Formats: sequence, C-alpha cells, structure tokens
Amino acid sequence: MTLATTTLTQPFARDTWKRTAYLLLAVPTGLLCIPLGLVAPRSAGRIQLALAGRLLGGGGPEGPRAQRPRTGALAFAHAVLTVPVNLAAAVVTFYLWSIVAMNLGYPLRPGLDTENSWGGPSLAGAWALHAGVGGLGFLLLTPWVVRGFSALQARLVAGFLSTGQAGLGRTVGLALGVSAVCAVLCVPVVHQL
Repeated sequence: MTLATTTLTQPFARDTWKRTAYLLLAVPTGLLCIPLGLVAPRSAGRIQLALAGRLLGGGGPEGPRAQRPRTGALAFAHAVLTVPVNLAAAVVTFYLWSIVAMNLGYPLRPGLDTENSWGGPSLAGAWALHAGVGGLGFLLLTPWVVRGFSALQARLVAGFLSTGQAGLGRTVGLALGVSAVCAVLCVPVVHQL
C-alpha cells in the first residue's frame, strides 16, 4: 500500500479505532490500578497488560510480549508514571476527533454566525472551508497522532510489564516530555473555549 492510500484509509481502519479506545480507556484503567497496585500489584499488572494486549495487539513490535507482569512493583510504577502520558493522550485524542466532528457538522453548531466566520458570509462557503480544512484535514491527521501516542504507550507497557526493559529510562523521559509539551499546548486551546 502506498502512503497516500494508507493515509486515506487510516481514519476508517479497525486498528485506528482500537488504538483510540486504548488511549481513552488507559486513563481510568491506570487510575484504578494505582490503589490496586498497593494491595494486589500483580493483579494491577494483569489488568494493564490485558487492556494493552486486547487493544494494541500482542506479538507485534509495538505490542506487549508477555502474558503476565514481571513484578508487582513494576506494575505499580507503570500505573503511577503513565498517568501524565495517559491523560495527555486521552485529551489530545478526544480533542482531535471532536474537531473532526465539529467541522464536518459545521452547520449544526448552535448560535452559528456565518457573517464573520472563515469562508463566510454564506453558509455554503463557511461549511466548505471548515469541512475541508478542519474536518477532512484533521480526519487524515488524527489517526497518525493516535498511532504515535499508542506506540509510546505500548513501549511503556513492554518496558514495565513485559520482557523488554531496554531503553525504558529513555522511553519514560520521552513520555514525560510529550506530556509536558501537551500540557503547554493545552493553555491556548483552553483559552479558546
């Protein structure tokens, strides 16, 4: 498959939606596993591995390779240290998919003022611009962002809970750095709402 074909089919691929589900479910699962990790750390690890195995895949280079966590302490550490990246991934994923829906359904917005909107003053022009740039543009971009976040989280699962600990420190640093960048970029987005 060529890059153009892949880009056009990614928004509709089952894998994209499984990864999106993982990114949204990782936050409540991780938060549940923090107190559970204090009482039954192996169970917390199994829950986290099961979610990743089910939605991110098992044997591939991005999926976790083991069926049971190595140690309970690492399962608890995974639950605690991945809270920032889980939260950042969920917020960014939800925001990007909502941009797609908002712009494709532009005429359905309450209090719509096409006179001063981009592409206005006609509804057709405003809708065409919003649907074309914001709707279709983000429809094609969002699966790649989802893929990046889920690949990072799969590496964290593999490093903490599975067999491969090589580069775990670098992966944790990258995850926390991505979380910090997302937090900084959220400031102008929140002011826009």
